Amino acid sequence: MSPPLPASIRVGDLTKSYGPVPAVDGVSFEVAPGEIFGLLGLNGAGKTTILECLLGLREPDKGLITLNGIDARAQPREARRRVGAQLQFAALQDKITPRQALELFASFYPEAAQPVRLLEQFNLSAKTDAPFDSLSGGQRQRLFLALALVNDPQVLVLDEPTAGLDPGSRRELHRLITDLKSAGRTVLLSTHYLEEAHQLCDRIGILHEGRLVATATPAALIASARAVPRLTFRSTRPLDADRLATLPGVVSHEAQGDGWSLGTKDVNRSISALVQRLESSGNEMLDLQIHRPSLEDVFLELTGRTWQDARPEGSDET
Repeated sequence: MSPPLPASIRVGDLTKSYGPVPAVDGVSFEVAPGEIFGLLGLNGAGKTTILECLLGLREPDKGLITLNGIDARAQPREARRRVGAQLQFAALQDKITPRQALELFASFYPEAAQPVRLLEQFNLSAKTDAPFDSLSGGQRQRLFLALALVNDPQVLVLDEPTAGLDPGSRRELHRLITDLKSAGRTVLLSTHYLEEAHQLCDRIGILHEGRLVATATPAALIASARAVPRLTFRSTRPLDADRLATLPGVVSHEAQGDGWSLGTKDVNRSISALVQRLESSGNEMLDLQIHRPSLEDVFLELTGRTWQDARPEGSDET
């Protein structure tokens, strides 16, 4: 059996403070070749500072950063040649066209991808000579992703790549990011969308107040949740709370509008007993939904903050 490939991204004990405030506090993680690794956290958790340190845009106070085996702090120019980046607040001149932008960026590298090929890959051929200010939000994000690939990097850093996009444009960008992984590229992704992280990422790191408090696959994180599944239902006639409390597996119950929400340790037994009680009293189930623990539950348990506390990313992000 061949030995495992070295990590494409390695971060060790990364630390960065702004005055007395630690923005990143001893963060360590690795990203394997061909893996999509997501960073989740509220505004100010440290996501952008980590990405900026990786890209050489900020100098950390201490810590190890390697990109494809290159020490990014000791050899910053060589490391930057190995990585492509799409930053959240990217912009181009209003009248520059996708072809011109790609040709300009390609001129910075001795070996660069062909602009025509990138225009085709990111479905921009019809907009080759359209001015930047005429492009839709989705087209602009696809262009920025194409620009991140001009130097044909094996490592990509994407900071909120789908922020502000409509659902259709977001799905299209998800497909493109998945294609990049299929082509063997490594992706470090910062996102504010829990569903996006769940769908795209092989592993997720949860950041809280500058510390990495958990790292695992989405499924493993959800499996670790202490929250129990919940059943929400409505019936033709209201049910008595005492009768619901005695259902097998039920550990909590609360009124929810004109129905009930039940926490249960045994979904099958609880539903079966509930249906039997409804039938025995001539009552009828109007609707029933099963809510399994989610990444949002995990985030709340690990940080004490709800995901609704998240604010749109701004210039004060650390």
